[in-house]
Amino acid sequence: MLKNISLFTIRLFVGGLFIFSGLIKVNDPVGTAIKLEEYFDVFSSDIASFFYLLKDIALPLAVFLVVAEVVLGVMLITGVRLRFTVWALTLMIVFFTFLTFYSAYFDKVTDCGCFGDAIKLTPWESFTKDVILLVLIAVLFFFRKDLPSKSPSWANWTARISLALSLILAITAIRNLPFIDFRAYKEGVNIPEAMLPSAPLQYSYIMSKDGEIYTFDQYPADDTFEFVEMKLINEEALPKISDFAVWNSEGDFTEGILSGKKAVILAFNISKMNTSNLDELGALVNGLEGTTIQPLLVAASSEDEIEGLITQQNWNIEGYQGDATVIKTIMRSNPGLMLLDEGVVVKKYHFRNIPEIEEVKRLLQ
Repeated sequence: MLKNISLFTIRLFVGGLFIFSGLIKVNDPVGTAIKLEEYFDVFSSDIASFFYLLKDIALPLAVFLVVAEVVLGVMLITGVRLRFTVWALTLMIVFFTFLTFYSAYFDKVTDCGCFGDAIKLTPWESFTKDVILLVLIAVLFFFRKDLPSKSPSWANWTARISLALSLILAITAIRNLPFIDFRAYKEGVNIPEAMLPSAPLQYSYIMSKDGEIYTFDQYPADDTFEFVEMKLINEEALPKISDFAVWNSEGDFTEGILSGKKAVILAFNISKMNTSNLDELGALVNGLEGTTIQPLLVAASSEDEIEGLITQQNWNIEGYQGDATVIKTIMRSNPGLMLLDEGVVVKKYHFRNIPEIEEVKRLLQ
């Protein structure tokens, strides 16, 4: 009796955590794909070059993983095909544990993306979480023959419905934008303010003297101490945005883009950009001429590519360069549109949902 209660409690905890983690990432499969691409880049240089080829299937692989997390979590709790479910969860957690250990030990990918952008964990925190799950799933695996072998009809239908809903949500998020934006550039964020510390940064000073280590809140006046290192005390006060920058060959234009009313076309790779809705973007660019709203293009591409796109589309706008990682963080669409009012993110649009000129004027009036 006690064993059955213990196994069911483990099923509830593990299944609930997988559902929670999966639902956060179903909300943003493109973000999970970007994280997988980071791992594939690292593995292609550190382990084997063939990992680089997996970048081409990062998005479908991401959809498979996030949907699997939700469905397997539901199956574990409701008792559907438990032996298969435990086997699948074992393989999945072994894979995740390897990724988080590699990130932590070799300091390669600083954020595993275990809970998307909603909850940030350090590499070692992620690895610790996966080790705990690995132990719990190992218990289920060891006692898998003691788990129920049959499930009621309602449980089977619950698993099927969770599969269908997860797929629909994931595809909808890909074809539009995430339903809930957990990122630093979400709508309503004042980028200039987010680039500043929320409070004065405080440091402790690690010093040595006669072989002993001392810690001071202020730099000691006694010059017999030898400086070792300086540590930030209030990390929570660090700027939420530290890498936003826009530039071209003439210089830095970050301050300019964060002033006035801007309609910013963002592209993290012009050569791979979806071109199906460029006519809608062009109509918007042309329609904003003569207004107080300035359209412009920011892309993580060469100046020649940027100018080539502007010329090809006959857009009368300025083009700037930006960091690919930053643009991917801002916009899960290639291209996409972001409306800024004095540096405040007013609205973001997937390329499939380019707004009418009147809507842009209304939002930035």
